[in-house]
Amino acid sequence: MSRTEVRITGFGGQGVVLAAYIIGRACSVFGGKHATMTQSFGPEARGAACSATQIISDTEVLYPYIVRPDILIVMSSDGYDTYRDELKDDGILIYEKDLVHPILKKRQPSFGIPSTRIAESLGRTIVQNIVMIGFFGAVTQIVSREALRKGVEASVPPGTEELNLKAFEAGLAYFDDEYGKKKTKKPAKAAAAGKSD
Repeated sequence: MSRTEVRITGFGGQGVVLAAYIIGRACSVFGGKHATMTQSFGPEARGAACSATQIISDTEVLYPYIVRPDILIVMSSDGYDTYRDELKDDGILIYEKDLVHPILKKRQPSFGIPSTRIAESLGRTIVQNIVMIGFFGAVTQIVSREALRKGVEASVPPGTEELNLKAFEAGLAYFDDEYGKKKTKKPAKAAAAGKSD
């Protein structure tokens, strides 16, 4: 049985909850897995710290809360400071490299992406969370790229599909360009979590 715990954190306005929703939808609707999401906010929705968690499993999720995440996606320095010690010793860290400067641990595979800068190059900073989803998909391979692509297309506001899909593809491309040639196999936790692509 495979169960993968994911936490996404950042500040309000970065699309943390939407990112978790899209990942869960891609896994459950288009990827043949089970997923469940919980979320939390700081005292103010925009600008305050927020996080969302996803449980992704090959079987029905009976306990919907994370214990220690296998994957931590961090889009703000405050989020990193709050949740960094929660990540498993061999868990995967995915982070916004312009905003987060992590203390890297030897046993934790770490992958950084300038998702905000990439989104700005596409003309809309707001899609940086979608860039991050593409990068997450390429790093972890928990669910196929096509399932994530469908999850993005089905979840974003009507009329924004083209821009969001460009952002998603940009996240994939960044991984392929920066890490693809260096990593010939999946990170250990991701390989155990899922093998589809």
